[in-house]
Amino acid sequence: MKSDLRHGQTRGHLCGLLAAALFGLSPPLCKRLLGEVSPLVLSGCLYLSGGIALSLYLSGRRILRSTEQESPLRWQDAPLLLGITLFGGVLGPLLMLMGLARLSGLVGSLLLNLEAPMTMALAVLVFREHLSRTEWGAAALIVAGAGTLRLESGPGASSGLGILCIAAACLCWAIDNNLTQRLSLRDPVRVARWKTLGAGSTSLILGLLLDGSMPRRELGAALFVMGALSYGLSLVLDNYALRLIGAAREAALFSTAPFLGGVASLLVLREHPTGWHALGAGLMLTGVIVSLRARHSHRHRHERLEHEHAHVHDEHHQHVHGPSDPPLDPFGAPHSHPHSHTAIEHEHPHASDLHHRHKH
Repeated sequence: MKSDLRHGQTRGHLCGLLAAALFGLSPPLCKRLLGEVSPLVLSGCLYLSGGIALSLYLSGRRILRSTEQESPLRWQDAPLLLGITLFGGVLGPLLMLMGLARLSGLVGSLLLNLEAPMTMALAVLVFREHLSRTEWGAAALIVAGAGTLRLESGPGASSGLGILCIAAACLCWAIDNNLTQRLSLRDPVRVARWKTLGAGSTSLILGLLLDGSMPRRELGAALFVMGALSYGLSLVLDNYALRLIGAAREAALFSTAPFLGGVASLLVLREHPTGWHALGAGLMLTGVIVSLRARHSHRHRHERLEHEHAHVHDEHHQHVHGPSDPPLDPFGAPHSHPHSHTAIEHEHPHASDLHHRHKH
């Protein structure tokens, strides 16, 4: 069981890094389009593309899979979904694109590192997550790496309003990350699908009302691919990371996205790398490695709990299936149904997922 939990944390770290890589490519690519597409319309097109791609995936999954392995969304999840869509899908991207229009691609990408400390502060202070000193150190290295890179940009590349817009976008995403973590036991694909469709529709309608122009038809394929990968798939992977390692650790890993965006800016926007970039890359890589190797283990107690999510029958899930519950898969595949956890006290490596919100 301990190896299974450790494996789950490793998968959470990998999901977080891949989500960061996919999203990190989007800011410099978006900046190239901002000259001919308004921020609201561009945001709406990207989110709708992600939502359409996820809807197609879900349709295929329903055909190929006889039983659902994930917990479906419920009506009581609507307030959280609304908050996630508003802060993470509408306000955050709009503010980011407004900031990018006033900053260089490199500066705009790297300023997005403010999302990490904001997310971590909310996760620890408000939502009862825990980070060890080692993990705080890893997060500091990643954020410091981006800060070092920002030193290269120079005052001429900065705009006060642009910086303020990026900072406000990061605060919106910090709220979004912590609200999404409350929904991490639900199907990550469905959560991402509703967020992208809701945010995309809202942004596109507002953008067309205010601006009135759609992107050129030749950009359609590029926008769809970018939206499907950087907004659709990236969100799904990020939701899995939030489930497996918590919002604070996810934020530390997602801090690599601005660095990857900076690298993309060097390639796409033809900016030239310097020694500062190498130093920043080294700090961020060190932080990621330290975060991946961090181990948090102590004796802790689980109180009695009843909820619903995808699970297998491990030490945390020792319940009997009733006639209305799905049958157990002979190969041990996950399944989902309402179930109870008995109180248990034990010791194993763990992260601040929704099963581990105990006091330290």
